[in-house]
Amino acid sequence: MRYLTVIHLLGKLISIIGVSFILPLVWSVYFKEAFSPILIPMIMAIVIGLLLSYFIKPKGEIRQREAFAVVSFGWLVATLIGLLPFLLSGTFNSFPDAFFETMSGFTTTGASVMTDIEGVDKSILMWRSLTHWLGGMGIMALFIAALSQLGSGGMQMFKAEVPGPSAEKLKPRIKETAKVLWLTYVIISVAEILILWLAQMSLYESMIHTFGTMATGGFSSRNLSIGAYSPVIHWIIIIFMFIAGANFSLYYQALKGKRLKAFWLNEEFRLYSGIIILSSVIIWIILLNAGEELALTKAFFQVISITTTTGYATADFNQWSGLAKGILVFLMFVGGSAGSTGGSVKVGRILILVKHSLLELRQLVRPRAVLSLKIDKRTISDRIIVNVLQFFFLYVLIMGLSTLIVVTAGVDLVTGFTSVAATLGNIGPGLQLVGPTENYSFYGGGYKMFMSFLMLLGRLEIFTVLTLLIPTTWRR
Repeated sequence: MRYLTVIHLLGKLISIIGVSFILPLVWSVYFKEAFSPILIPMIMAIVIGLLLSYFIKPKGEIRQREAFAVVSFGWLVATLIGLLPFLLSGTFNSFPDAFFETMSGFTTTGASVMTDIEGVDKSILMWRSLTHWLGGMGIMALFIAALSQLGSGGMQMFKAEVPGPSAEKLKPRIKETAKVLWLTYVIISVAEILILWLAQMSLYESMIHTFGTMATGGFSSRNLSIGAYSPVIHWIIIIFMFIAGANFSLYYQALKGKRLKAFWLNEEFRLYSGIIILSSVIIWIILLNAGEELALTKAFFQVISITTTTGYATADFNQWSGLAKGILVFLMFVGGSAGSTGGSVKVGRILILVKHSLLELRQLVRPRAVLSLKIDKRTISDRIIVNVLQFFFLYVLIMGLSTLIVVTAGVDLVTGFTSVAATLGNIGPGLQLVGPTENYSFYGGGYKMFMSFLMLLGRLEIFTVLTLLIPTTWRR
């Protein structure tokens, strides 16, 4: 491990995080709130970052092990810096609470320990939601887009962070790919801010909810979340949650070729759309039979919110029928598309798992046939298939073991299981005690730190973090 290279790059990352405090600082001045909880971390981060990157010089190129270390420790360092405004403002009085909330923000989980959101300073809530937006497209993707001297190491870092079975390059240079993805992300985010603003939401709240929507995070500035707004706002957010849950490379392809056909030709997008439509229609029928008002809106909103791992809520689905809740729990394990800001297993992996299972059945019937797994008419390599199978095995194993740990807090099995599913899958709300109208504040500090680790593990898709636990990673 080239430690100096890792520290040098972390210094640059710390500086970038420091600069990002400008936005909540502006809002603190606008709302005439105390700005020291924002200004102090901002100055600290910029100064420390510049000192580390200037005085500690990198040695050698960035290999895969350095990339894993920079990405994993980068998210941890961002969280440690990001929690300072919560502590300095008195929003939280304990380190585990501040750490949980900040990790939940950066990993776009949206699980919260805040009990009275509307009683918190607006600038702090802006920072809280901004952590979503920064983590949505990826802190490292922003880092790579901002720096030019990373070389081949940039690709290693990009692969270690990007969600999905494989990292897709849109441009020959990975720096350009990161720029394209972030530019697409910014353009769509600005569009949502403007549309929400035109729909009579204030500019401040438009930004808060855009950050939560586009990052598929779910933090709101209201205690009732999106339920505090009109059905028109609900449908605007439904559309943008759906957009955020699709592969962002498709938007680039569509804009480049000026054709929307790119979406329908993509098998993953068709499966993603099909799962959402089918699940929404079934829950809509269930809610209609139960006499629920705005059944169509609530069904589509909640299905898309859970599938994309956004976690916003317009209804207390804890009170829905067993079948409706069962569908939502199933959707927790679907997630967004590969290359989206969504979490969980990802539709792309599920597509590979389904096709691989069907292929194995066909192989049993025709043992001498030479069959290959294809998606979008492209053959999927054995390496990617093995990677997906390994990921799914580890995901299920971690789910099971973590549930056993969490239920020792004295919670019921449904609460424990969905707490783990919601944090590992970066979803936010679960069922029972962690339902859409509840939060995670009742858990002890140790459990909050453990679930914060699950959030990081889920956001970096297991392998990147677990690699650091292997002793050979740290050998020179």
